[in-house]
Amino acid sequence: MLKSNSKKKPQKQKEAFVGVLSAVGAFLIWGLSPIYFKTLAHVPAFEILLHRMVWSFIFLFPLVIFMGRWKEFTAAIANRKTFLILIGTTLLVSGNWFVFIWAINSGKILHTSLGYFINPLINVVLGMLFLKERLRPAQTAAVILAAAGVVYMTIEVGELPWISLFLAFSFGFYGLIRKTAAVNALIGLTVETLLLFIPASVYLYYISTLGTGSFLAINVKTDLLLTGAALVTALPLLLFTAGARRIHFATIGMLQYIAPSSTFILAVFIYNEPLQTAQFRAFILIWISLIIYSADSVIASRPGNRK
Repeated sequence: MLKSNSKKKPQKQKEAFVGVLSAVGAFLIWGLSPIYFKTLAHVPAFEILLHRMVWSFIFLFPLVIFMGRWKEFTAAIANRKTFLILIGTTLLVSGNWFVFIWAINSGKILHTSLGYFINPLINVVLGMLFLKERLRPAQTAAVILAAAGVVYMTIEVGELPWISLFLAFSFGFYGLIRKTAAVNALIGLTVETLLLFIPASVYLYYISTLGTGSFLAINVKTDLLLTGAALVTALPLLLFTAGARRIHFATIGMLQYIAPSSTFILAVFIYNEPLQTAQFRAFILIWISLIIYSADSVIASRPGNRK
């Protein structure tokens, strides 16, 4: 019995190590993706979005078949409720991707960082409003503090941070609605990219006939980058799924801040975006709120504190 347990422990540690590496890899790719899209700044954001959808489906569909998920894929399409839900999430994720790409190539990377910093707190609020989840006192304090940061920045800067709020709310509602669809992340994303594959392909073919399309019209580097958008989309998702299966949800919750932190560093130190005093103070308030939220989540996830 002791030998059996001693063998299982190293195996669990190995699984946990692989899980952490996978999750860190996923969040790093998401966080550093502005570098990728910055190299495509000469291509309109809407065209990049369409290529992202087209090539993602071309990459994901064979993967679904290779992994033996064909029945799940067809079942998701055949189920009317699931299919309608995925139409809604397709609109949300495509809007999120478009604003993200546009913001990056418009010199507003800092705004995207703020959006994904406050996203976990938006998720808490949406859970309370739509899933009747009760907020713990620390969660309530974190949400109020983050809201104060956003309001302060709006007043001081004189402009509502709509990019940040749009990214946070669109991704929050995306996650909320996806909870109601009985499909895993891979199948869901494959169906979502399928839904835009045909209209996106038609539009890309149309602009190519007009001579205004970028694919096969500028240089090989641009063509490869547009095609590679599939990997930027699918690879972190696969890594995240692999990580989530192997480590605790609380660990995932802590690691998720790697992405917006990486984006923040890129914006300020690599792309030299101006960080106004009001923005910095707002970030500090939101960082404090996230520390409170994360500490509360870790405490609540301990076996003795679960209800």
